[in-house]
Amino acid sequence: MRTRTLGRSSVPVTALALGTAPLGNLYTEVPEEQAHESVNAAWDAGIRYFDTAPHYGIGLGERRLGAALRGRPRSAYTVSTKVGRRLEPGDEDGDDLADGFAVPATHRRVWDFSADGVRRTLDASLERLGLDRVDVVYLHDPDDHAEEAFREGYPALEKLRAEGVVGAIGAGMNQAGMLTRFVRDTDVDVVLCAGRYTLLDQRALTGLLPAARERGVSVVVGGAFNSGLLADPKPGATYDYAAAPPELLDRALALKAVADRHGTTVRAAALAFCAAHPAVVSVLVGARSPHEVRDCAAQFTAPVPAGLWQELRDEGLLTAAAPVPTAEPSEGPPEEPS
Repeated sequence: MRTRTLGRSSVPVTALALGTAPLGNLYTEVPEEQAHESVNAAWDAGIRYFDTAPHYGIGLGERRLGAALRGRPRSAYTVSTKVGRRLEPGDEDGDDLADGFAVPATHRRVWDFSADGVRRTLDASLERLGLDRVDVVYLHDPDDHAEEAFREGYPALEKLRAEGVVGAIGAGMNQAGMLTRFVRDTDVDVVLCAGRYTLLDQRALTGLLPAARERGVSVVVGGAFNSGLLADPKPGATYDYAAAPPELLDRALALKAVADRHGTTVRAAALAFCAAHPAVVSVLVGARSPHEVRDCAAQFTAPVPAGLWQELRDEGLLTAAAPVPTAEPSEGPPEEPS
């Protein structure tokens, strides 16, 4: 599987990456063994970039990822985690279902983009992961905390990078506007843009992605399926972690119909579309089972007929400005380091 480095750093990422929100019991509980096997399936598929966060299952995603990677050569994989939501002991209001994670709330999350908070959050993540370092740290969803994030959180990450504690720094959000500001006004290596560059939503195309190309900042695209709707378009499917509005469901069904006519799947088209932009170095997918992991890897490497993209444009389902694939993704696992 193709590997690139993030921005001007030396941190490598595979073209397909595994996100661990589902392994933190997003929406439904995932048994421990299933979580472990899902990471193993990703490894077998050639995935070497794994993303997590304290927010995912109040630390559960980090603990499970660390346990599953234990015993693997540390130089053979890349891990990113996030800061800005610090965990501290204390119950939240019942089970943590308001944010979609079906876990007992033994800790509560506190928004904290202070320099001290960044350090403390990263130290706790390393303990849960069982690692002495992570490769990438993102500021996590600083939407309502921009002042503190830019004034304290970002400089703290810059200092960690200068000290060699982390190899690359950035921000991860479900919007493109503030990520564009990070690209233009800071020295981030990478931004993680979730759900804003997909077959259903291309808001990142006009500002963020051109700015990233100009500044040499890498983009990791998350939410290629918009949290579920493009994985399996049908009534009741989720979009941005809530029930999909009728107009978006109709659009997703129209995309699926075009994919069906061209003998492929909307999942393959969704992943190929995200990966095609020259600013994008990796597409991050969440999966809760080995079957889902293997399916994502198969869809990612499946060729998508060129005629599909033209029909999507003819049908008004894809803007003419969006780049589309010109070659099939490379296949096969990366070579292990000697």
